[in-house]
Amino acid sequence: MSIGFLRQALKALQQQSRGRTSHRVNQWFKWLSPGLAIKRWLLISLGGVLLAILGLAISVRLTPIFWAMELVRGFLGVIAGILPHYISGPLVLLGGILLLLWGQTRTVGSITQVLRPGGDEDLIDVLMAHRRLYRGPKIVVIGGGTGLSTLLRGLKTYSANITAIVTVADDGGSSGRLRQEFGVLPPGDIRNCVAALADEEKLLTELFQYRFKAGDGLTGHSFGNLFLTAMTDITGDLEQAVAASSKVLAVRGQVLPATLSDVRLWAELEDGRRIEGESSIPKAGGKIVKIGCIPASPPALPAAIKAIKEADYIIVGPGSLYTSLIPNLLVPEIADAIAQSTAPRIYICNIMTQPGETQGYTVADHIKAIDAACGDRQLFDAVLVHKKSPSEQSLMRYAQQNSHPVFLDREDVTLLGRRIVLANVLYEDETGCVRHNPQKLARVLLRWYSGNHHGGKKNIPS
Repeated sequence: MSIGFLRQALKALQQQSRGRTSHRVNQWFKWLSPGLAIKRWLLISLGGVLLAILGLAISVRLTPIFWAMELVRGFLGVIAGILPHYISGPLVLLGGILLLLWGQTRTVGSITQVLRPGGDEDLIDVLMAHRRLYRGPKIVVIGGGTGLSTLLRGLKTYSANITAIVTVADDGGSSGRLRQEFGVLPPGDIRNCVAALADEEKLLTELFQYRFKAGDGLTGHSFGNLFLTAMTDITGDLEQAVAASSKVLAVRGQVLPATLSDVRLWAELEDGRRIEGESSIPKAGGKIVKIGCIPASPPALPAAIKAIKEADYIIVGPGSLYTSLIPNLLVPEIADAIAQSTAPRIYICNIMTQPGETQGYTVADHIKAIDAACGDRQLFDAVLVHKKSPSEQSLMRYAQQNSHPVFLDREDVTLLGRRIVLANVLYEDETGCVRHNPQKLARVLLRWYSGNHHGGKKNIPS
């Protein structure tokens, strides 16, 4: 009984040891992976060691080197006398390689403890992930609201070269109060995007979304909005505030306001009413026939235009059509830059209609509204539409709010010159709330990009 137990224990220890050994060997060989720029520096270091030895030998006229070589030759002669050369040679070679690997492993381990104390990942895995992400395509995402931050959570696993261009037309809630009291641009949508792109996303999102429940003047404000407002006051404008915050928070990519102008939205309704203010438009309860902003043609942020011109891929949406997406396109330079781009461009249509904005809208109606807002121009090549209907629970919940799934009118979309990308990208929480799934959405978008990018794939991480 005890002998059998000992055998099982020994077998388990052997398997565990083999597993650890194979893992270490795999980690060693990862350092020789292409693209890490490690092998070239190892060879240069080896060349430097050889040159240093040669220089030392020349400077001392070879005398110490001669005696050292004689000593080594004598030692090797003794070994060769005991063991045949075909055994002693490989053994010495293996010993040298093992010493080299042991020394390099301990060196890397010491560096890892300093750079990543308590980190679960090996340094080589971190380096490979970093290199892969920063070789990803340059992606520009345009929008606002929770839809944009949801998309960014998925995209950041494929590329670190992401630019989110965000609307600054928000005038409700905490952002609206800060806008009135401090004269700053509304930080709400930017706050969500910064949190979504941060490495420590979960903790940072909880911190940035935290709302004060007490305190004179603090009640209702989110910590993230106050943080960005303070940074704006320190740095001088919102662009510099977001850039500084991104460095502090280890943000993967960049978040840019569409404009630094104090933009205020207005909408004309079918019944003739004119509604001003982003937060007031959905509450008016009418059909929107025209939308604009004050000032009429706000100047774009130069960094946003530069990002669009250099983009490999441009994504519009998802988000509220009239209060999150179109406000960015009301900045003429942004619409012009997108229209002139030769990069693949796609629009992500919302899954559900939005009361007060897109009630009764089809996919084609969403596209027509975007085209009309920027001078009847075709700003994107394809539209991504969710394939399956939400669950009965979700449909009943949304029907109570007079919201329904956006109907795909294929013929009308085709007549508008857009390709249709159908995919299952839906996420439903336990309450029946419908959102885009960040990972599924990003996977579909990158797959479409790789198939439509001119010249084939461009650094699409697997």
